[in-house]
Amino acid sequence: MKKIWMICLLLSSLPAFAQQEGVVVTYEKEHFWSKIYDRLTFLSEEERTRIKNTVKNWDTGYKEKGQLFATATESKYNDMEPEADGGWRGRTSEFMIYRNLDTERKMEIEEFAGKTLVIDDSLKTPSWKVLNKIKEINGYLCMMAEAEDTVRNAKLTAWFANDLAFNAGPERYFGLPGLIMELNVNDGEVIFTAVKVEKKTLNDEAKLPKKIKGKKITTADYDKMLRTYINDSMKSHRNPYWNIRY
Repeated sequence: MKKIWMICLLLSSLPAFAQQEGVVVTYEKEHFWSKIYDRLTFLSEEERTRIKNTVKNWDTGYKEKGQLFATATESKYNDMEPEADGGWRGRTSEFMIYRNLDTERKMEIEEFAGKTLVIDDSLKTPSWKVLNKIKEINGYLCMMAEAEDTVRNAKLTAWFANDLAFNAGPERYFGLPGLIMELNVNDGEVIFTAVKVEKKTLNDEAKLPKKIKGKKITTADYDKMLRTYINDSMKSHRNPYWNIRY
């Protein structure tokens, strides 16, 4: 009887060990193509006008959503399925960002040039500079920080909430002493905003999936591929930002 009671006690305590206090965040990502195309200096005015008349949400911003699950030690970010537009629903490409702060490891899954890549490597925190500026975002008082993405040649401006002590943010962005509530790339070319924040107990939502398929590479390999793709596209007068994560 004592043995049965001990087994029951052990089993009843297992979920408590698996559960962690965490947060679920829905981010809205806006692409402002009018600003992104300003990078393509090789375009003539005629080409720019034609593209402007073709691209949807040229001035207002094209929106999509992603979801972050984060605890004190792990985080996982995925794209959300796009809403149907006039009965048509686009395919969501393979994309996942996983970080483990305890082991200082990351795993990123991304489609690139028709292949699914698995970037398995150590964590490298962006070199953020925290500034003495504050603003309120979605009910949270946030501080400003800046960094630079040297691979994409992009200026990063983040607003993070000290009251949400999670070292996490949208997509690849993290490394601040609070949850990133807003991330601005290159003065408004792309903007991430936390539109919904839920504090809740997480089980395995922030953990790495058991089955992962794709070609494993390092961060250095990925950065080299990305730089080459952007440079080659620019030299060939092609827009590289249609086919890569901006």
